[in-house]
Amino acid sequence: MAAVNSRMLPLGSLAPFFSLPDPDGNKHALADAEGAPATLVMFLSNHCPYVQHIRTEVSSLCAHYIKQGVAVFAINSNDVEAYPADGPARMKEEIAAQDYRFPYLLDEDQSVAKAYEAACTPDFFLFDGKMGLVYRGQFDGSRPGNSLPVTGDDLRSALDAVLGGYAVNDVQTPSIGCSIKWKPGNEPNWAK
Repeated sequence: MAAVNSRMLPLGSLAPFFSLPDPDGNKHALADAEGAPATLVMFLSNHCPYVQHIRTEVSSLCAHYIKQGVAVFAINSNDVEAYPADGPARMKEEIAAQDYRFPYLLDEDQSVAKAYEAACTPDFFLFDGKMGLVYRGQFDGSRPGNSLPVTGDDLRSALDAVLGGYAVNDVQTPSIGCSIKWKPGNEPNWAK
């Protein structure tokens, strides 16, 4: 299980626009988050053991913050031809099994992953109400094989700060996980 760290997009970066389909073909766009006090964009996959390790708590944490008005999007940017476990049919199964209350979207041409400089799954990007990046980093310190509980504490602290109107701590630990599975020849220069 080779691990890759997130690239840590610069804080203050504006959220790159996207409009992507869910597994049923319904489009969801970043513009759908207009007026939200915070927007969370996550890069997930179905088959990654790092995502599988935290997905139950991700679902619970997101359901809690959605009730507080936070807009949440999950994006799957993996090459679904080479990794059919990440294809739309399996995404639908994952949505149902994990009770995802947020859109789980397919970035088939991988352009959104490139725009966010997403390097791994899971990878988390939290934006404030003005769509400025305030957090990019790990969910928490738990990993497959270590004994730390899955709590979501790092992301939860950032969300609480944004919703409470105070600054997010800018000392942030990169996420770690499986690399985005780029289509052959589609890898960005920084992923080669």
